[in-house]
Amino acid sequence: MSASFVVNGRFLTHNVTGVQRYARNVVSAMDGFDRARQSIVLAPAATKNPGYSNLGFIAKGALMGHGWEQVDLPIQLGGRRLLNLCNTAPAIKSDQIVCIHDANIFAAPASYSRGFRAVYHNLQPILARRSARIATVSHAAARQIARHLPVSLNSIAVLPNGHEHALSWDPGRATLAPDLLTSRNHRPYVLVLGSRARHKNVSLLINIASALDQMGVDIIIAGGGDGIFTQEALQGRDNVQLCGRVSDDDLAYLLDRALCLAFPSLTEGFGLPIVEAMARGCPVISSNCASMPEVCGDAALLASPFDPIQWIEHVRSLLQSKDLRDELKGRGLDNVRRFSWKRSAEGYLDLLEKPSASLATHQPQPSPTPRIAAVFATRGRPDVVSATVRHLLATQTLQPSSLIISCVDTADAGSLAFLPDVTIVTGPPGLSAQRNTALAHLDQDTEIVAFFDDDFVADRDWLAAAARVFRDESQVVSFTGHVVADGIKGPGIPFDDAVRLVETATVPTGEWTEPYSPYGCNMAFRVAAIGNVRFDERLVLYGWLEDRDFAAELARRGGRLIKWSGAYGVHMGVKSGRVSGERLGYSQVINPLYMRAKGTMSLIKVADHVFRNTASNFGRALFPEPFIDRKGRAKGNLLALADALRGRLEPERAAEIGRPNITPKPGWRQETR
Repeated sequence: MSASFVVNGRFLTHNVTGVQRYARNVVSAMDGFDRARQSIVLAPAATKNPGYSNLGFIAKGALMGHGWEQVDLPIQLGGRRLLNLCNTAPAIKSDQIVCIHDANIFAAPASYSRGFRAVYHNLQPILARRSARIATVSHAAARQIARHLPVSLNSIAVLPNGHEHALSWDPGRATLAPDLLTSRNHRPYVLVLGSRARHKNVSLLINIASALDQMGVDIIIAGGGDGIFTQEALQGRDNVQLCGRVSDDDLAYLLDRALCLAFPSLTEGFGLPIVEAMARGCPVISSNCASMPEVCGDAALLASPFDPIQWIEHVRSLLQSKDLRDELKGRGLDNVRRFSWKRSAEGYLDLLEKPSASLATHQPQPSPTPRIAAVFATRGRPDVVSATVRHLLATQTLQPSSLIISCVDTADAGSLAFLPDVTIVTGPPGLSAQRNTALAHLDQDTEIVAFFDDDFVADRDWLAAAARVFRDESQVVSFTGHVVADGIKGPGIPFDDAVRLVETATVPTGEWTEPYSPYGCNMAFRVAAIGNVRFDERLVLYGWLEDRDFAAELARRGGRLIKWSGAYGVHMGVKSGRVSGERLGYSQVINPLYMRAKGTMSLIKVADHVFRNTASNFGRALFPEPFIDRKGRAKGNLLALADALRGRLEPERAAEIGRPNITPKPGWRQETR
């Protein structure tokens, strides 16, 4: 290497958790290369010298913590390139490499304190913009970082964790674990790594403890400190043992004898305990989201972090089958060879020599894609829905596991009724009711349900992009794509023109909006989050508000609602079969007031929504657009306001008032915004 570099050694002052273990092992591996000579690790004053061979070491500075990193460290660099391995770095430094392990501060903010969030929310965007190169530990983490921070996915270097350190642990030096297992009568046990962070999802194992106890299986929770669960939470769960922080040697002892490691996390940048367990020959049951499938490959049993039954069944399978345990052990030992501290250290040395270097990075094995159902609710427009559905089936890079056409009469499905891969379901009319009919007919193993308007033309990667977000971001419950063009605000867009617009679209790169109430022409939901929630069938008109109402019910349970430009399409805004302006105008006012009464729309949003619609209708009533019935809408607005003043909040009344101003197709079709 032509010039020396400096490693930010602040990590040496911290307790060893996953991020610090990464830094310690990467730097130790770098120390084994001759080209690391003349470079140094710079740490705060009084930091213990690790005793590197090739790397120098200096402990110096007047400050500690973030103050040392932001002030003392850049002063002492002397113009040399800086390597930062633990998420943070000096904000004023540009010639530096920064490893950001994940974007969990954005994806799972509830797991962190307010002060911690404030620091990272302000610092990491600056680092992403200014640094010579951003690195991370998995391709899933890279995708997450690119969604939340101002850095392109293609520019992020992927340098994963290694496994070799776990081979140096010596269970013969364990002090706590042997007595612990003796006190538990050496019953089979599932090992869990404890944490107070909500996204670690350790409570899932507590919730299935009784079921495991009936199978004769204990749960041992190592780490996390005292008091991670209340006595009330553990009451009646005598098979749960909290053993607090343990040494690496004790952890090795527990891994070597465990039935399996259970890793139920909702989101991880990498998931180092997975490869540590595999390196020790311990079978793994892991969440099937974020980076975990990438790290596990085919060497673990995967389960939804929202489905406790899957975890129980996987534990039962391991308990009953030594062959399965041996198979996973063998696969795990093969799998961890993909992860090497030496290779990652070499990658950092290449970046330090040339930050723009193209690395031969770790390539993940293909992970299973979630099962996704595509739903089209339609009535009275068989030609329209036939065109859009056939286009979707012919172009999507990820084909839906099922495609459902929800209608009132099978004739509404047109020629689609003859396609073998399409399911036609019938039920009551109305968009909310028809979507609910589709939900009732989902296959049992469906993970994601995507709803499209019958006049929406989707980009070829819409389903693949949505599936990737739901798999990467396990707490996202609602997903909306970008609308390239929306014919609802004009005379409408012919199908052929819509297809051309999609194919030639220039879409904002990586535009991520959160929170975002879904737009019903193209939206998807996590089925596990839906549960017993259904679209409110009292909201019979004005598509979008019933979508907002549905999503608000999901958000009450803690789910994230997002919009992402990685999926996009054109909403044709076909005018046939649409309802009178009077009915629509009524819904524009009464629906938000009704939603405010049930708690799914805030007062500010209600006021804004009602004001904008009524102002637009009355303001343009004298000079209306030929394709919008402004006078009818204004009349409907007045009728709704009069009903509201009388305390009559009955959104279903909209279906009964007024007469269509056009000759409609059979039935009615909802307007969208």
